[in-house]
Amino acid sequence: MKNVFKFAEACLQGIAIDEKLALTHQAWHLFENNQLSFMSELPILPITQVRFPDKPVLLPPRDMPKRKIGSPEGVAAFFHAIAHVEFVAIYLAWDLLYRFRGLPEQFYQDWLKVADEEAQHFELIRLHLKTLKVNYGDLPAHNGLWDHAKDTADDLLARLAMVPRCMEARGLDVTPAIIAKFKNVGDDASVILLERILTDEVGHVERGSYWFKWVCEQQGFEPEAKYRQLIKQYYQGGKPKGPFNREMRIIAGFSNAELDWLENTIL
Repeated sequence: MKNVFKFAEACLQGIAIDEKLALTHQAWHLFENNQLSFMSELPILPITQVRFPDKPVLLPPRDMPKRKIGSPEGVAAFFHAIAHVEFVAIYLAWDLLYRFRGLPEQFYQDWLKVADEEAQHFELIRLHLKTLKVNYGDLPAHNGLWDHAKDTADDLLARLAMVPRCMEARGLDVTPAIIAKFKNVGDDASVILLERILTDEVGHVERGSYWFKWVCEQQGFEPEAKYRQLIKQYYQGGKPKGPFNREMRIIAGFSNAELDWLENTIL
């Protein structure tokens, strides 16, 4: 029987994009057919050994070219940026599954499902990019998401707070307005793609919320207080700025108290 952690290691250390996608889908297929082991026997390699493809060229966020989606070039750049976010999200799901052991099997099943869905998102966007005459890797990208993974490599609660419950949750805030822009210009293909991603991402953030609260309970922390502490500790600037999509964030497991704190400008 194949082992999920061997799949994770192969996906995190291999740089061939198509192989990474195929392995992710294969692992999910094996799980669905009760042919995947979750025995945690493999050693955990340091996060510094995770490898990315040579392209796209990675730049600091401040050095990324500024493009608006009002032009064809801007639309292509926007979807290239989204493709990169979804590609890194495959790594984030696999690394969360791989790096933190000794948890209930449901934890690993949940993040394997997330990895598979992120791979589907990436494949859909890559196809969409081709209709815009751009391939993934043609434009530069930034690696801010992965920086948060490296910062929280030794702290499961910090990883859950910063990745699904902070960086990924931002998608719930900003994507509806972007969808509205594409609707206004009659770009149905972009709307359908972004709505599919948004629907899945609500579930991904919800899984982050669920496991954050579960681990807090196991470790004796009050979840809302621990969330505030971790965001202030790890988020540059103290906490993200709104506006926040309260409706979607509530569905994704945020409490009203957490949202009140995020919306309050005082730390």
